[in-house]
This record gives sequence, structure tokens and C-alpha cells, in this order.
Amino acid sequence: MNPNKVIAALFTVALPFVVNAQNIPTSFNNPLNVALGDPYVIYDEETARYYMYGTGGANHGFAAYSAKDLMNWKPEGQVYYASNENGWSDSTAAWGGAYWAPEVYAHKGKFYMFYSAQWKDNPGGELENFRIGVAVADRPTGPFVDLPSGPLFDPGYPIIDANVYFADDGRIFLYYSRCCYKHPVESEVASWARQKGWFDEIEESWVYGVELKPDFSGIIGEPVLLLRPPVEMTNAQAEWESRSVTSKEVNRRWTEGSFTFKHEGTYYMMYSANHFAGENYAVGYATAEHPLGPYTKAANNPVLEKNTASGGNVTGTGHNSVVFLPGGRMLCVYHGRTKKTGNERVVFIDEMEINDNGVLKVMGPTTAR
Repeated sequence: MNPNKVIAALFTVALPFVVNAQNIPTSFNNPLNVALGDPYVIYDEETARYYMYGTGGANHGFAAYSAKDLMNWKPEGQVYYASNENGWSDSTAAWGGAYWAPEVYAHKGKFYMFYSAQWKDNPGGELENFRIGVAVADRPTGPFVDLPSGPLFDPGYPIIDANVYFADDGRIFLYYSRCCYKHPVESEVASWARQKGWFDEIEESWVYGVELKPDFSGIIGEPVLLLRPPVEMTNAQAEWESRSVTSKEVNRRWTEGSFTFKHEGTYYMMYSANHFAGENYAVGYATAEHPLGPYTKAANNPVLEKNTASGGNVTGTGHNSVVFLPGGRMLCVYHGRTKKTGNERVVFIDEMEINDNGVLKVMGPTTAR
């Protein structure tokens, strides 16, 4: 199967995907009736259906949903089990093993799932011992079986939120987030919080990129730091990326949930900041001329955030993927919360566009119910 048949952020928007876009509505009944975090959507040409994966909805693993129209989603059941013959994770660890943020890619006739979980090799007894795994299946509904009997690689610190980009020259790149855990960083925000007596230190998560081996058996070279929270409080991004700290919510600043694609020669990396369980979770983006940067954050960030200040009831908007349709139409798929759903994360889909000046905008969050 050619990877160009999968609608994901791997490819230039102008590629001629064979998709029946007539089934796709012009607006969505948000939030959708799908309770997942970190949603990721692909299109499978053989079944002529979209498939959605995400965090939640399964016991020590991942579930899938399918739809022909991106609106009416049908449960497909659990598609990945941690107990598979090559399983390397620890289902007894914190957060039930922390099976988070699966993304599935069609490649050379197979479907590959990249995900994060707690690694059972944990001699230091770390609370957050996350690594990234790769599992393979013949169908988008699995069953997915881990490729090796261990994680993709071990950088020596916990990592989550894998995202993969297939470049035009055949190279494959992995993006991931180094976790905040035991990663205190000095910054003006950290000094400000310490002076107020709120927090002794501020931990941060950073986004890295690295080239993957063609068979997904490991990495090539050393990871490159691509995105991190600003050091100076006068930085234009510091206000929105520091809200979890400045609201006294938690002593962490996140840069996670990255999603990379190419549009008219420019690489766009969307990312989320702030506490995923809080109301300030929001999405920004950065651009580059190469898959491994350097990336420059956009002046119009954040492009997706809570709408309560304008009378809405959506908060915690983040960790998105993008669906590309023929004709250049783009849809941003993300999770959020409403007053009705409470702490449960549910899926939203809203229109997204990039104008002639290269400025990305998400027309959301919207609600219809």
C-alpha cells in the first residue's frame, strides 16, 4: 500500500488523494460522540473508511473507530493489546501503563502504530518511564503486534507523543516530546514563580526530531531539539505557553503533541502547550524549511484555545491531527472538554486553512450540541 493513500500529515497537501469528499459534511456536530484524547485519523482506500485512534477506550491498549463521513463513528473494538507476544510495556505501572497517543501509518502494505507506554525495564523505579513503541498489522483494525520486544529506542529520559513524517526523498522522521519529569529548566518564568513563592522549580517538556531507520528498527543519528517553551517572559509565545504556571495550576510547561506536514514547500509543526488535564491546553504551530528545522513559532499563536472568554463552553483544546481532503480542504481533529462532558476528553473536528501568506488558522472550537 502506498503511503499516499493515507490521509495524514505526512504529505504535501496538494497530493491527489483518492477520497470521496462528497460524504464529508461542511460542519460537524461537535463534540463528536467519541470519548478519546489525542485523536489521530487516517483514511484507508481499500475499505473506503476513515479510522480514528486515540488515548482511552481500551484496557491496556488502544481502540479504533471508523466512519465514512468523519461524523458517524462506529466502534471497531480494541485493536492493540499490551499483552501481545512482543509486548514490552508494564501494564501495572502508573496510569495503567500509560498507553497514550497512538498514531497509525500505512506503509509498504502494512499498518504501523507508533505509541507511548510505560517501559517494564525500570531499575530505578521511575514514576514516568515512558518510551515509544511500534506495532504492525495487516489491517487498520489490527490486531497490532509490537515489532521488537522493546521500545523503538532509549534516549535515557521519558518520551511520549510520537509523530512520523515521510519525506519526499524517502527519508522518515520521528518527532516526540521529552517529558517534564525530572527536567527542571531555569527561565524568567521559573524565577518569577519562585519569587512569588508558588513553585521551587518549573519542569519543561521539549519536542525533538530524529531520522528513523527505514524498517523502524531504530533511529539514525542523534535527536535534534526543535521546540521548547520561551526563556524570556517578554517573548511573544511566553504568555500562552506559560498559563499552567501563571494560573498557579502546576509547576510544568509543556511542548507536546506535535504534528508535522508540508504545505507549498514549508514544513508546519503544530504543537500543544499547558496541562493536558486543564482548561488552558491550547495549540500553536511553527514553520521550517527542513523537517528537522530550525522551526520558528508563528506570530498568531495560539491557533486553537478555550472559548469561554467569548461565551463558549469548550476548554482543554489540544493534541491535534489533521485530515487533508481533495481540493486543499483541511480539517483539524483534536480533543477538548465541555461543561457537559466534565473531565472526559471528547473529539472535535473543525475547519483549518493556510492563507496565501502561509498563516495557519483553525476555525474553532465550535459546538453544535
